[in-house]
Amino acid sequence: MTIKYANYIKSSALISQCPEHNRPEYAFIGRSNVGKSSLINMLTGNKKLAKTSATPGKTLLINHFVINNDWYLVDLPGYGFAKRSKTERAKLEQMISSYILQRECLTNLFLLIDCRHEPQQIDLDFMQWLGESGIPFSIVFTKADKLSKQALTSNINAYLNRLAEDWDPLPPHFVTSSETRQGRDELLNYIEEINREINNNI
Repeated sequence: MTIKYANYIKSSALISQCPEHNRPEYAFIGRSNVGKSSLINMLTGNKKLAKTSATPGKTLLINHFVINNDWYLVDLPGYGFAKRSKTERAKLEQMISSYILQRECLTNLFLLIDCRHEPQQIDLDFMQWLGESGIPFSIVFTKADKLSKQALTSNINAYLNRLAEDWDPLPPHFVTSSETRQGRDELLNYIEEINREINNNI
């Protein structure tokens, strides 16, 4: 897939404020500081599309971007902010869950995982909830450039082996780097394939 056009549409605090349309939406989510904004900018070829920050947890709204006037990319708030108050965390969790469970045009959720870390229970629990809720999702391992090839392979395999204890088959997964653009074509081609299937079934 070639991205010729990527444009910010709006930010919403409630699902009722999200844009009305009938195109597929692909949402990106992950724990704080997983590299979500950098990945979105790398995928779209626009370094300024999603705002990146050294401070974790800057995405506090549901951000919609239209791609090629054909589908929407959605930047969701991250989860697991230890520094936020209980009230703020509850509000963000409600925003995220209402979008994921109620947004009819959500086609696939990309769950970002920092490949440098061992499986975190918060991520495993989130996947379990997605599975129980019947939400189609894929795993995107980020920051692949931060590890040697051997360490990367070892970490990914360890993660997949852990997932295999609960999942059969495993969710689709991608290995990416915003620095080297690794995984960009694979991710965009995956989205293109799904869009093609949708169009064929219309």
